[in-house]
Amino acid sequence: MKKILVANRGEIALRIMRSAREMGIKTVAVFSEADRTMPFVQYADEAVCIGPAPSSQSYLLGEKIIEVAKATGADGIHPGYGFLSENARFAAQVTAAGITFIGPSAASIEVMGSKLAAKQAAQQFGVPMVPGTETPLRSLEEAREVVKKTGFPILIKASAGGGGKGMRVVNASEELEEQIRLAKSEAMSAFGDDAVFIEKYVGSPRHIEIQILGDRHGNCVYLFERECSIQRRHQKLIEEAPSSVLTPDIREAMGKCAVDVAKACNYYGAGTVEFLVDEKLNFYFLEMNTRLQVEHPVTELITGLDLVKEQIKVARGEQLSFTQESLKINGHAIELRICAEDPANNFLPDTGRLETYIRPQGYGVRVDDGYEQGMDIPIFYDPMIAKLIAWGSNREEARHRLLRAIEEYQVKGIRTTLPFGSWALQQPAFIEGNFDTNFIGKYFTPQVLQQEQPDVEKLAAILAAQVWQQQQLSLQQQANSENCKASAWKNRNMLR
Repeated sequence: MKKILVANRGEIALRIMRSAREMGIKTVAVFSEADRTMPFVQYADEAVCIGPAPSSQSYLLGEKIIEVAKATGADGIHPGYGFLSENARFAAQVTAAGITFIGPSAASIEVMGSKLAAKQAAQQFGVPMVPGTETPLRSLEEAREVVKKTGFPILIKASAGGGGKGMRVVNASEELEEQIRLAKSEAMSAFGDDAVFIEKYVGSPRHIEIQILGDRHGNCVYLFERECSIQRRHQKLIEEAPSSVLTPDIREAMGKCAVDVAKACNYYGAGTVEFLVDEKLNFYFLEMNTRLQVEHPVTELITGLDLVKEQIKVARGEQLSFTQESLKINGHAIELRICAEDPANNFLPDTGRLETYIRPQGYGVRVDDGYEQGMDIPIFYDPMIAKLIAWGSNREEARHRLLRAIEEYQVKGIRTTLPFGSWALQQPAFIEGNFDTNFIGKYFTPQVLQQEQPDVEKLAAILAAQVWQQQQLSLQQQANSENCKASAWKNRNMLR
């Protein structure tokens, strides 16, 4: 494999290209008109504009991307995450075109792309499941029968897709019909598929996922876990590896279940098996993501592996160069997603220009980003602009290092999740590792950030006053000095 087209944008495109360059592989960028000046476009060996800013007219045009790959002589296509990364049809089209898809097979993507099909595949290996339905919900009457067994609350979930879309919590029977209708409508709008199913709602779970890696020769390993419980709108904000609560025995049990899920669909490449974990550390299969995850850097930092390089090696047909027994956890890593969002306003997206953009540096600090100072944050794509990751020999060292890095990260012109990250890392629940997916709902309000702002303004006012006083004193001293000189000159001339 001598040339790879990266079918993505921003920080993940740049991150993939850097690993490819280290392997001596050329890269091709595809970009929208809005991304013409982006760093990933400048970094690639070749770059081709594929359409206007909206992703439906650019980054989601699978056939056009394949045409560009052929025209530029690319041997492989890496989809990154998002966009076409979990599109089974695109993966099949890439393979049919004689190009290597750097990811799992289309068949694996299709099976795991349906939450119901994924559950059915995982059940063959006895992987623990949340009680609920195993087939799409057919009627309101069926839903009522299911609820008699599970009890309330329940969770209605879209079979296709993710990101919290098509999900509804139902607490009482009178809400059931309306919430099913809303979930089906949202699922159809987001994924073109209105199939939904029911699960017992686990009220305060942890969200813990296992990174797996398999080759085309039947070898599969788990690369330990990531704690992803701090979320807003079912989307992660802070991730860490390893989890602060798993025992070695539970870690091993979850890892083996994750490998079994991968084997259930003959999986190869990098993937993630997600679990819900209750307060008693019972775990239940949630879903599998058949791609690289946003939070993969924390796994890289505790294992010493480059997951993108491993993906490319697997795509080239190579066997894994390590075994489960040879893998060890080294230290602790925590990641903060830096999104162009306003935490004080319900994390609503923000747009604008990066008037100041200065990254933190130092030992154990990693920044994966795709922007430079002076660039505009477009409204067309995901609001994440960077990932800030800190590694430490233990969790406390990683936490303090990430706090230091957040302090040094200078971003002006847009609101970001940096203040939230600083606040969250200093909360007793986080420090103690005693939190779940309701962390933000339990502890965070916009006021906790607003309360800090007057102190900042007060400090700025005090400093400004001190600077002004020092300037006035300096001017006065200078004037006195000039007067003294003038008087001395006058006296000397008068004496003459």
